[in-house]
Amino acid sequence: MEKSSTKETFVDRTLFCRYEMKYVISESKAAEIAHFIEPYLKLDRYSKLQPSGYYPIVSLYLDSDDLRLCRESLRGVLKRFKLRIRSYTDDLTYPRFFEIKRRNNTVIIKSRARVGRGDIAALLAGKYVPPLQGHKTDIEAIRQFQLYMHSVCARPVVLIRYKRRAYEGDSENRVRVTFDRGLAYKSIAEPVVLFGGGGWRHNPINLNTVILEIKFTGRYPAWLGRMAEYFGLRQQSVSKYATSLKKACSLKYCAPHLAVGM
Repeated sequence: MEKSSTKETFVDRTLFCRYEMKYVISESKAAEIAHFIEPYLKLDRYSKLQPSGYYPIVSLYLDSDDLRLCRESLRGVLKRFKLRIRSYTDDLTYPRFFEIKRRNNTVIIKSRARVGRGDIAALLAGKYVPPLQGHKTDIEAIRQFQLYMHSVCARPVVLIRYKRRAYEGDSENRVRVTFDRGLAYKSIAEPVVLFGGGGWRHNPINLNTVILEIKFTGRYPAWLGRMAEYFGLRQQSVSKYATSLKKACSLKYCAPHLAVGM
């Protein structure tokens, strides 16, 4: 596993309100697209830190006992949300991120707060622990996370990990293009957010393929339209969480079972 540098000053480049498009493409097409976008976007600072250009991401997803959030994602409900705790390294001193990812029709809205690794269990138990930054927005994000969690009685259900290569622009219309490889999952009921360890299983959707995500905050850039046409890209719904949990349930690694095709 490649380690993210923890000595770098953290700069949150998340696009908190954005449009998002996803594709599953071949390795060869991913290489061609990466070459195509280089005149428009540059590697983000975290990809630059890795020799391969890929940095690790691991997320602990929460859901209700009847997997309501997963089912809504599979059905394509236009107004839905996901709850996750994300990390970019197994370094115990590095912060974890409590995140709410909301979809409102075609718009994605994210909120998140940095917390200490040792505070995860207390926060999931409903206790108040100040986030590491202590900003008003972080405090509100924690409060919202706990409200959403309690609204569906959510608990930890699965870990999702993969490696990402990210490109981004710095214009007013922020554009971010990411390539994700090696998607894997592990059923879990504990408040643990670790990339390493045993028990991981590959998600078949990402075997010998790459998940391409395009995110932007304003108008759809013309050059992205030319790229999609040139490479014959066809947008599709790809939920790393829902597809992983559905596979885990089909293999009887979690309960209740999630009916195929829901």
